[in-house]
Amino acid sequence: MADPQTALITNDAVVLGLLAIILGFIFKTSSSQRPGLVTFYKYVPALLLCYFLPSLLNTFGIVDGSQSSVYYVASRYLLPACLILLTISIDLRAIINLGPKALIMFLTGTAGIVIGGPLAILIMSAVYPEAVGGHGPDAVWRGMTTIAGSWIGGGANQASMKEMFEVGGDIFSAMVTVDVIVANLWMAVLLLMAANHKAIDAKAGADTTAIEDLKQRVEKYHAEHARMPTLNDYMMIIAIAFGITGLAHFCADILGPFFANNYAWAKEYSLNSKFFWLIVISTTIGISLSFTRVRHIEAFGSSKVASAFLYILVASIGLHMNVMAIFDSPMYFVLGAIWMLTHASLMLIVAKLIKAPLFYMAVGSQANVGGAASAPVVAAAFHPSLAPVGVLLAVLGYGVGTYMAYICGLMMQAVAP
Repeated sequence: MADPQTALITNDAVVLGLLAIILGFIFKTSSSQRPGLVTFYKYVPALLLCYFLPSLLNTFGIVDGSQSSVYYVASRYLLPACLILLTISIDLRAIINLGPKALIMFLTGTAGIVIGGPLAILIMSAVYPEAVGGHGPDAVWRGMTTIAGSWIGGGANQASMKEMFEVGGDIFSAMVTVDVIVANLWMAVLLLMAANHKAIDAKAGADTTAIEDLKQRVEKYHAEHARMPTLNDYMMIIAIAFGITGLAHFCADILGPFFANNYAWAKEYSLNSKFFWLIVISTTIGISLSFTRVRHIEAFGSSKVASAFLYILVASIGLHMNVMAIFDSPMYFVLGAIWMLTHASLMLIVAKLIKAPLFYMAVGSQANVGGAASAPVVAAAFHPSLAPVGVLLAVLGYGVGTYMAYICGLMMQAVAP
């Protein structure tokens, strides 16, 4: 990863400009009718490129993603604004009609991570015991508990594991890198699969009726109410999105510290996290407004504005990935790969058994591994109207994250050499 002192570009305004140019280039070429580009984008999804190309800026030292504030701005301002605009046009009854399979796949994903950690240690112990050794605070199993917290819940759950298992600084730094690289590579695989979901679902014989019904409802509503937006319309969209985002920040700034200072158990449910409250409040207000006349802002393109915010978020997530870091601690990445393969295999097996559509598998997985920042990205890769499903499952992940990661940590401690 680029050193902040040696990175070619350190000005975030320039970084944001580069991301905007990359996104513009991808959208321009992906809509081109040139045969070569049509063939290329048939196999390489545009969304995947929006995610992968920014990672090259970080990998080759042009930008230091860890020092840039672009992701922070995107995740704290654009993400809640995006979720508000997407949930305002939500059809909650249609989402409920999606049935229990989405929840089953989410819980399967959680189980895959809980089982995968200890299994990765057992396999590596048999092949290369030195990779899972270590003593005291820097024992490898302790570092892995922070990955479990991140992959089931999110950053707050990861921090909880670091405190609960007294994880040393060195092993924590190494595991954060494993977490980011392995999780981001898995997200790239999910985006690739999402681009071919119709063929995959048809081959698996999955019932996608409820999902198609939800998409058709949204498209029908848009077709019936759509009109050419004016500047006044766009200003209303901006006012609603960022006004509610501001309110959510205001409430989160009060609720996070309140729970942290008054309730010791709050961190077990991420209730001490401002980001948790930011996402929950934004989503709740958005869903509430979907029952009012405010939902008519979808008629003049609120979901398109939300999608623009979402793509900036995707590019900023990619900015954190440094593919070359795999070569710094290869054995830790092998551990992470075995762990993720266990999770993915269990997801695919259960999806096959219950004939769940790929959408449920992908979003159930990303709601665990990526959390609220990236689960809606994967969901929106299927259709913008499905993004709220990713948010709702990711919020559930925050709730169970600390408990499940703690159980995983105890299991890893038991099998560690």
